Amino acid sequence: MTIVHHLNNSRSQRVLWLLEELDVPYEIKRYQRDPKTMLAPPELLKVHPLGKSPVITDDGVTVAETGAIVEYILDRWGNGRMAPSATIDKLRYTYWLHFAEGSAMPPLVMTLLFTELPKRTPFFLRPVVAAVCGRAQSSFLNPQIARQLDLMESELGRGDWFAGSEISGADVMMSFPVEAAANRFGLRERPNLKRWLAAIHARPAYAEALEKGGPYAYA
Repeated sequence: MTIVHHLNNSRSQRVLWLLEELDVPYEIKRYQRDPKTMLAPPELLKVHPLGKSPVITDDGVTVAETGAIVEYILDRWGNGRMAPSATIDKLRYTYWLHFAEGSAMPPLVMTLLFTELPKRTPFFLRPVVAAVCGRAQSSFLNPQIARQLDLMESELGRGDWFAGSEISGADVMMSFPVEAAANRFGLRERPNLKRWLAAIHARPAYAEALEKGGPYAYA
């Protein structure tokens, strides 16, 4: 039986969604973030040396990193579903599958860090830290995120999904950064991204995964 080591409000929600799309039986082992640090609990270190989620265990095999998990699941249970085989669509699929964590998430995580850092700084240093963090966001991170969102918007102008005419693992991977960006910046003047986000939220498998996974701030 496949076990999803599921951390609340995390990237592992995508793994539940993919398993629901493929109708693969699985169990959820739940972990809760530390309410002060928002880090994963030390129990996850028993599953994987980095102690992070997502991670799955399946018949003695442990797989970490969302992209690797998505590829493992599709290789094992996809039977050709949700992984395009046509040359052009396959190239797009591979690109967006890796873009999600390789390019899209780092500036979003840095934005969250720079937003939270001043709040955790001693009071007398807070104005200086807030000014430095604000400058980094406005001059570097925000333009980079806007450029990436423009690229996503343009790509979705080619069709309903990120890699062809059918939903794929690339859409599963892209859900987290798009939801995070929508939550933090909004999607004004980006109708294609708004349409795509509404489409994934309307899928029964997405709703079922959300019900099983629990509250998810980006949904």
